[in-house]
Amino acid sequence: MTKADIVSEISKSTGIEKVTVQKAVESFMDTVRESLISGQNVYLRGFGSFVTRKRAAKTARNISKNTTIVIPEHSIPAFKPSREFLDQVKNSNK
Repeated sequence: MTKADIVSEISKSTGIEKVTVQKAVESFMDTVRESLISGQNVYLRGFGSFVTRKRAAKTARNISKNTTIVIPEHSIPAFKPSREFLDQVKNSNK
């Protein structure tokens, strides 16, 4: 499902114009992005959490130059679904 599909589904179910729904969805995504960039996690009860996770520094190989490089410690965004959400997805495949 794409962002356009989400906007269409919300628009159909609420009766709100697609332009307004698109602004709301983009505003939500911007807020989540800004929160994670500033180091704050976003918790949506019953849905899940958008969190930042630390990746440890590691050594890797550049195959084309046959050299070793060090990738420094860094943060990445991640989504952790709620237990309810996980159970619903697990039970939907039966």
